Amino acid sequence: MKIPFKQSFEIPAEKLVKKCGYGKIYDRRSDQESFVRRLHSGHYPRFHMYINTEKPLTLSLHLDQKKASYEGHTAHSGDYDSPQVREEAARVYYTILDEVKKNQENEQETEKKKGFFGMFGGK
Repeated sequence: MKIPFKQSFEIPAEKLVKKCGYGKIYDRRSDQESFVRRLHSGHYPRFHMYINTEKPLTLSLHLDQKKASYEGHTAHSGDYDSPQVREEAARVYYTILDEVKKNQENEQETEKKKGFFGMFGGK
């Protein structure tokens, strides 16, 4: 499932995805980085996400039900449009928007605290 954002963000996409509870993994066979969020203590099932583009941000999400059943193939039992995936996509979308909003508010507050001498590099 694609998670498209209309705007670009100042915060790096990797940082935003990690704020959603995802950890980075690296697949040596495909030479690709992606992100996962486990549903339980085991490796599967897990949500699996790719950053497709950063400006504007587009994410790709699916649910890996189990590991690929045979070596040398990337085929796996994945859900791309189940209710669980749609719910997670909405959670990720709103978590990212909330994180960006908090970051913007913090920057504005920092600017206000600088006061008059902030224009001259002081605090």
